[in-house]
Amino acid sequence: MRRRGTPTPAPLPQRRGVDPVRMRLPLDGEWATVAEYLAHRLPARLGERLDEMVRGGEIVATDGPIDARTPYRPGTSVWFHRDLPPEVPVPFPLDVLHRDERLVVLDKPHFLATMPRGSHVVETALSRLRDELDLPALVPAHRLDRLTAGLVMFVADPAARGAYQTLFRDRLVRKEYRAVAPYRADLELPVTVRSRMVKVPGELAAWEEPGEVNAVSEVELLERRGDLALYRLLPHTGRTHQLRLHMCSLGVPITNDPIYPQVLPATVPDDFSAPLQLLAVGLDFTDPITGRELSLRSRRTLSAWEA
Repeated sequence: MRRRGTPTPAPLPQRRGVDPVRMRLPLDGEWATVAEYLAHRLPARLGERLDEMVRGGEIVATDGPIDARTPYRPGTSVWFHRDLPPEVPVPFPLDVLHRDERLVVLDKPHFLATMPRGSHVVETALSRLRDELDLPALVPAHRLDRLTAGLVMFVADPAARGAYQTLFRDRLVRKEYRAVAPYRADLELPVTVRSRMVKVPGELAAWEEPGEVNAVSEVELLERRGDLALYRLLPHTGRTHQLRLHMCSLGVPITNDPIYPQVLPATVPDDFSAPLQLLAVGLDFTDPITGRELSLRSRRTLSAWEA
């Protein structure tokens, strides 16, 4: 028996690691058929394609595919897969660093989003892992910026999701990064940067403003080579673009950053030869299920430093 409050499982399997869309039929609906409601609800440009989906059994209710005569039943749901626009493949393999019955830790390449968002759906770490590892219930425990490479944790066991996601929410995971950026002789390091960050949805860049501190990062110089330096970064909070903005505010923006200090025109496709020189190199935490201490390290390197 399904427990109260548990979502109804989708009657359609994932497609390339992507869940089907679920559409609930309004309680106050007066449409004669489900197809009639969908024609009202979905964009008009989908009219011919919608007819094809209905005829082909691509739209499914809990008791099977609908057809043009399936009556409208208020409060029920139907599922279908969106027709996704073509995506530029991210031409790097997935490197799974750790896997057990509960966790998958990916050493993510640059340019691969953690999970579907906007124009990146199939070409994301979550979709590709679900598909390649045959783990349809996989979910991320946290997120890593699309342009940043390195360690990202995913939860394979639905019963353990809350325990691992809480680790990140409560800042019980020690995260360590490396970055390549300009060298400044007048910059006194190590330093702890404390600021108030603001990131508005839809805006590419975050900014700092006066007010209560909500972003804290430690920055340490590891090595210098001419005009470039390798930095060790330890974020104590998890704001979007935090390390990138803090490095920029110190006058040493991370090499190949297309947003800080200046938002550059977007390139389609991405220039895979010039990745952002930021790498999530370490995750250290106590496993909330087993009590075991885990210390994971990335196998990736930063190309500007290796060159």
